[in-house]
Amino acid sequence: MFRLYNKIRRTGCVTEPLVVTDDPIVELGAACQKEIAARFSGSLAIRMVDAGSCNGCELEVHAVNNSFYDIERFGIHFVASPRHADLLLVTGVVSRHMQEALKRTYAAMSAPKLVVAMGDCAGHGGEFGISYASCGPVANVLPVDAIIPGCPPTPLALMQGLLQLLRRV
Repeated sequence: MFRLYNKIRRTGCVTEPLVVTDDPIVELGAACQKEIAARFSGSLAIRMVDAGSCNGCELEVHAVNNSFYDIERFGIHFVASPRHADLLLVTGVVSRHMQEALKRTYAAMSAPKLVVAMGDCAGHGGEFGISYASCGPVANVLPVDAIIPGCPPTPLALMQGLLQLLRRV
């Protein structure tokens, strides 16, 4: 055991020193955390619904949850039940098959209800618009509080959109 401790003592620290830079992610996250603390008692719960997207936006939502962006450290987390959610994040145009499910999810949320349309499809209908299979943008089905543009929007754009919404609430 003492041989191991002596080896550690002789070797010392072999990692690179931490370089502190101005990171827009940390700045955005700190601003979001401040707004969330003031309005939501320190935690914002998001329920995400894919209403008929190509999954590009879902990949970006997963990216915002990974260890690089890690929005949970700022008090933003995703929940499985709309009953626990403060915000409904909808991706994709609303397909006719998902219209009723989206309405039920919205009805299950407690007040105040915030709805964010993520991506060009959810915000404006994208390439699909209104057809026999699509209701078009989320605003045709639910009242939308914010639209985050992009195809798909980056995790940074998602965080900026959430911050703008939180400042308006």
